[in-house]
Amino acid sequence: MLVEASAPGKLYIAGEYAVVEAGHPAIIIAVDQFITVTITKATKSGSIQSAQYSELPVKWTRRGGELVLDIRENPFHYILAAIKITEKYAQEQGKQLAFFDLKVTSELDNSNGRKYGLGSSGAVTVATVKALSAFYELSLTPMMTFKLAALSHLEVQGNGSCGDIAASSYGGWIAFSTFEQNWLQKHRQTESITTLLAKKWPKLAITPLPEVSHLRLLIGWTGSPASTSDLVDQVNESRADKKTSTSYEEFLAASKDCVEQMITGFHTQNISLIKKMIKKNRRLLNELTQITNVTIETPSLKMLCDLAENYGGAAKSSGAGGGDCGIVITDQKSGILPLMSVWEKAGITPLPLHVYHYQKKVEERTQHES
Repeated sequence: MLVEASAPGKLYIAGEYAVVEAGHPAIIIAVDQFITVTITKATKSGSIQSAQYSELPVKWTRRGGELVLDIRENPFHYILAAIKITEKYAQEQGKQLAFFDLKVTSELDNSNGRKYGLGSSGAVTVATVKALSAFYELSLTPMMTFKLAALSHLEVQGNGSCGDIAASSYGGWIAFSTFEQNWLQKHRQTESITTLLAKKWPKLAITPLPEVSHLRLLIGWTGSPASTSDLVDQVNESRADKKTSTSYEEFLAASKDCVEQMITGFHTQNISLIKKMIKKNRRLLNELTQITNVTIETPSLKMLCDLAENYGGAAKSSGAGGGDCGIVITDQKSGILPLMSVWEKAGITPLPLHVYHYQKKVEERTQHES
């Protein structure tokens, strides 16, 4: 028996950092680069194999003089957590557990293994859940896939919104607001996975957005991989400082308003409103840097964005910033070759990525869980 499942990578369009707070929206896309998980039935023992990750260095740091390994950068921990959670659910559904060989292949890094910032930990978690659900013949909706992968992810990474998991589970353009993690942690201790999947998760909302005709999305890569979990940690530590709390609350409110207006732009096919809010979101993220002293828009990302604006685009960093990718929204009538040319001269790599849609209709209605 052989089963195979793929999950697309993601890119944040707007709402970064605010999205880690329950009920604060972000816009995220799934991109047409994938992580694929293949499962083959085995007999007496199983294996996990990945060409991409075989020589992956494990990052470590010191805290209080002690050496600490950062498992959040290691995909094997996400795979193991996804196996544990999905198999627990399979057992609750009366399935007999089996041995299997699991193989991972990834398109989310370049040939040297450098990360593009496309959400590989989220995609590998979703692909593992999907492959195991096929292996154990579990019938999962996109929301159930999201919840199993989110439970797995939170076992490894204590912070983050799980927005990358939503994009990998649903595909296309989505508006996403995360759930109350304290609620989930409390209920996780006393309830079965089956019960948790059936329950509404407070403040969780995943809404597929319509494609906007004539909108063109460009993606540039600075060549400087960033650690999302580390940057989110730094912002969290900084905002815990009493002096920054008021400014941080103002940032959250402004980000929510900005992203909600952008969502309206998608529903009304208004590219100029979307572009205006992209520029506003860039300003807000730069204000967050002033509040927290965490560099989100690096000099390379600033150059990427400034050059795009010179050619009529609206641009900003994507995701945690600190490196990785920037995104540009422009009109399809605008010629892009001059921008591609100046990007390449500035050492910025245009990535030939497109928005990926799952073929069968994902539940189209808004998946509000509040």
